[in-house]
Amino acid sequence: MDFVFLHGGGQGGWIWDETIAAMKIQTGGEFGRALALDAPGCGAKRGQNTKHIDTTDIAEELIGDIERANFADVVMVGHSQAGTEIPLMLKLRPNLFQRVIHLASAAPAPGKTLMTFNEELYPPRPKPQAHEEIFALMRHLLCNDMPDEAAAAFMAKMGKDSWPPLTYAKTDWIYDDEPSKHPTTYIQTLEDTGLPIPIQEIFAKRLKADRTVRIDAGHQAHNSRPHAVAEIVLQEARRAIP
Repeated sequence: MDFVFLHGGGQGGWIWDETIAAMKIQTGGEFGRALALDAPGCGAKRGQNTKHIDTTDIAEELIGDIERANFADVVMVGHSQAGTEIPLMLKLRPNLFQRVIHLASAAPAPGKTLMTFNEELYPPRPKPQAHEEIFALMRHLLCNDMPDEAAAAFMAKMGKDSWPPLTYAKTDWIYDDEPSKHPTTYIQTLEDTGLPIPIQEIFAKRLKADRTVRIDAGHQAHNSRPHAVAEIVLQEARRAIP
């Protein structure tokens, strides 16, 4: 079985290392193949000029990465900002994918950006100005379920990856009412301080999830509880396709 992983904002494919390692342990290495993608400007693509790259460009580039790896019948796993790209990838190459698993993925309302999507339900969050304030907020949003040492180690890896700037200016999101062509699972992160459960429920509906699984973890569940996420991914991938 072929698994492809797409990371969230400010991160790269490296964010999935712990979950993929857990999948190998849980299956004795027999789960199949795994490919952790890098969005332009992230991971192995750091330093790439991304000024004029939009969401469609990203989707096409990521599909190219998958096809060059000779993956097929892909189980697509995405986190957070990946929720804005995966629907485009499915639309462009529907036959490349067999199933989708979203982990606290975002699907902003039309008119909202990736920086303001929570304002659909909640008042605007005060915007920190100083570097120390920004760092503290990010640690709270991403690491609230991690021990201090683990949170510090995680935050030390941040700040090197950046999705293209046009992805954060986009507001013309389009969602249709057509049934999904791919079985879709949405994993809710119950301790998430960045995406509260009510907003996750809206996102799951927009992403056409037909199943919801819940995990007692924060936004970075694949880092704070990689074995639990690995177990869910493997379980959902093995479900019979209707």
